[in-house]
Amino acid sequence: MSNLKLLLHTCCATCVSWLADILSLSYDVDLYYYNPNIHPEKEYQRRLGDIQKVAEILNLKLIEGEYNSKAWLDHVRGYEKEKEGGTRCPICFEFRLRETARYAKDHGYDAFMTTISMGRNKKAEVITPIGEEIAKEFGLDYESRDFKKGGGLDESYCRSEEYGVVRQHYCGCPYSLRDAAYTCPKKTFTLESISEDEK
Repeated sequence: MSNLKLLLHTCCATCVSWLADILSLSYDVDLYYYNPNIHPEKEYQRRLGDIQKVAEILNLKLIEGEYNSKAWLDHVRGYEKEKEGGTRCPICFEFRLRETARYAKDHGYDAFMTTISMGRNKKAEVITPIGEEIAKEFGLDYESRDFKKGGGLDESYCRSEEYGVVRQHYCGCPYSLRDAAYTCPKKTFTLESISEDEK
């Protein structure tokens, strides 16, 4: 009997490199790259390229969602000054997970999950209730285990080095890039211009 089909929303290759392999023991996993929050587009493409590399190594199907940065910016408008981990982040999680669930429902998946909670600064206790609530709306299951625990984060770092993918130094959105440039002076960040309607 075949496994249940799971659509794994993936934000970066570091997070997916180990997690997708583990989930494949219980599910038929496809990857869904839906991240209109990532800024600039050059960084979006770089992360996509790394995920394509991991997908090929793990022999997984990768689906790219629409890169509509304006829709994301409109969705988080009013929360631009929030720091990473503040009020804006759950709004961003909900935006991306809802689109993941919509795609999963429309294409015959049984469950969905996200790699976001693998991030060092991303709390599963914040992300999981959002995913579970959206899952109820769409009649899907949500895989809610906290894979960051039990050495999962360290294992993902080891896998990313093994596969030769880059670990990013900021979450992805223009506002996390802005904050990282000021809080990590030892690292080099390129503050690409943000248009007036994004500020």
